[in-house]
Amino acid sequence: MSDQPLVSIIIPTYNRRIELAELAESLYRQTYTNLQIIVVNDCGPSVDFIQDLYPELAIQIIDMPENLKHVHARNRGLLEVKGDYIMLCDDDDLLLPIHIERMLQEIQGFDLVYPDVEIFHYDYENNTRLITDRFVFAYEYDVAAMRRFSTFFSSGCLFRPEVIDALGPFDTDVFHYWDWDFFLRTAEQFRVKRAPIASALYAFAQQGDSNMSGQLDNMRPYLDMLSEKHQLGELPTKNFFLLLEEPEVKARQASTELIWDGQPIRSRLAK
Repeated sequence: MSDQPLVSIIIPTYNRRIELAELAESLYRQTYTNLQIIVVNDCGPSVDFIQDLYPELAIQIIDMPENLKHVHARNRGLLEVKGDYIMLCDDDDLLLPIHIERMLQEIQGFDLVYPDVEIFHYDYENNTRLITDRFVFAYEYDVAAMRRFSTFFSSGCLFRPEVIDALGPFDTDVFHYWDWDFFLRTAEQFRVKRAPIASALYAFAQQGDSNMSGQLDNMRPYLDMLSEKHQLGELPTKNFFLLLEEPEVKARQASTELIWDGQPIRSRLAK
């Protein structure tokens, strides 16, 4: 095992018991196993159950003393990293079994690699999320175009610790757009690559209220802050799905490898 690089996975979480268990199940199913799993509980209900549920996984739990939201939680996770590589994942997203192995192959000669994703809608049943709808999110890597509309999802991205050494922690000030900011800062200084495989699954709640993208008015000040920081000009706060219909975004659609059978990832919580 020692000749295999260690991958440190940072997972901020807050009161998502079912989702966190499914993510742990998806990590348990990985073909690559040398993992440090850092779960940062953002002052929510205890998540200690996850260590009991998945004793095979090297899960480390950090309990935040106060609820500072997800960007602070990720930065707290960075302080615990021991790995040769860092991977980010939101607590409600999922990684397909070959994901980590594939990202480690793709990052050779690069500093950050990110996958394509399948976005899914869901309903709950018996401590499981059942898939109601899914669609592919795969777009060409084009930094100029990504200054207009970012097609970078942080869940499942893999990067070298040197990136954080150079850039510093994630920017809590831009809040909703911390990932877009992280991408732009990284692309300026480092070798970035898109991996053409939809090996990460991105959860989109039907209600729209538990997902950031439903709160357009709240997001405007942060978008303006991001735009000012990177000189992006006037950016629209349209609904995410409307933006995907824009001709300039549709023109960037790319082919990708699809590997998900569409089945839910049932955790031990459901069993």
